[in-house]
Formats: sequence, structure tokens, C-alpha cells
Amino acid sequence: MSATTDRFRTPLYTVAEAARYLGVPESTFHTWARGRSRKPEGRSEVHGASLVTVIKGQPRGSASLPFVGLAEGLALTAIRKSGVTMRRIRPALEVLQKELGMDHVLASESLYTDGSEILYDYAEQVGDSDEAHAARELVVVRHGQHVFNDVMNHYLHGVEFASDGYAQVIPLPGFGLADVVADPRRGFGQPTFERGGAKVEDVIGLFLAGERLTDVSEEYGVPMSELEDALRVAAARHAA
Repeated sequence: MSATTDRFRTPLYTVAEAARYLGVPESTFHTWARGRSRKPEGRSEVHGASLVTVIKGQPRGSASLPFVGLAEGLALTAIRKSGVTMRRIRPALEVLQKELGMDHVLASESLYTDGSEILYDYAEQVGDSDEAHAARELVVVRHGQHVFNDVMNHYLHGVEFASDGYAQVIPLPGFGLADVVADPRRGFGQPTFERGGAKVEDVIGLFLAGERLTDVSEEYGVPMSELEDALRVAAARHAA
């Protein structure tokens, strides 16, 4: 990893970029990053803390999320796609944080190895509540083991961890055939083709500049099928 790229402290992404890379609405990711305040009727205002790591004090509109924040966002995206709201899952996330006793739990290997068991136990302890039902929706029992449901596993499959137990490579969702990852050791964490190692932005830019797709594939070492998939995704996101 570059000596100047710290997974926890180097700001690499704006909120808009992180939302786009993970395929969630920008407003949703903004809430994850900044927290959310609400005032229940007849009660004092309640503020929900941010759920992803943000480097404070950055100029408005500039990058404020380090790589670990994007990795945490991937786990939250998986939870969201499972149909569980953040309001219902926040208490369970606090339990994970407490039980695992570490920061950045959503980007930790312990989430993948122990998280489902902790969530299941939490659901059993709190009984018949919204939070318990939310935790149960994330966990299934297979062969006597508590594991995350298929949606969670789909999003979290392929995450690679460094020796410190935290994510160092994450797969980016939304692609069909292309294996696109974020890796702070390559291209400052921008979306990169796993095969060939080229930044997606550079490859698409060369094609849009008039290069033939076959030539782009040969120059960057990216299979044609993956290039076509990446172009499809880029066009869909541009049209959205």
C-alpha cells in the first residue's frame, strides 16, 4: 500500500462518489455519513450517530471518506438490500460494536466470522421486538450454523482483509461480468478492474475518445466481456 494512502485516515471519496460506487441514493449515504436527527412527537430530539467513517474538517465538496468508510458502506448496502431499515438495525449494530470491542466493526473480518452469531443471540435476548425481527432477517441457520442471508453474503463475498483484520479490497456491486474492486493500493481506491488492474474511468475514457474496444481490451488486459459490462453500467448510471 502507498505510504501516503492510509485506509483509515486518507480521504479518498466524496459522499456522491461513494453512493455511486455502491449503488445507493446519495441522500441515503449522506445520512450514513452525517447521522440523522429526528424529533418524535412529545419527546426531545434524537440524533443517530454516523454509521460510516468520515474525515472531519474537509472543504465542502471535497473527498471526506477514507477507504474504511467505503467498506463500511458496503456492509450497510448489504443490510439495506436485505430490506432491513437502519432505524431497526441501529441497536443491533451497537451490540456488534460492544460485543466485538473494536472500531470500524462493519469493515472488520470479525463481522464476517462472528457477526451472524452475535446478531442471532441478540435477537433471542430481546425477544419479540422490531429490532429482534430486523436482526433475524439478516441471519439464517444452515447445517446448524448461523450465517448471513443470501443477500448479505452476495454483497460481502470477495472482501479481502489485511493482517490487521480490516478490509483492504472490496468488490463493488452493480456489475454483471466485470470484477471491479476498490483497493487503496491501486489508483487511490478508485474503481479498478481486478483483471488488468486498470482504473475503470481510464478504460472507459479511452473508449469514449475513439479507441476501438478490442484495442482497449488488449492495451489494458481487460476481457472484452468485462469492458462491455462496465460500459453498460456507466451508461445506466449516467442516464439515472
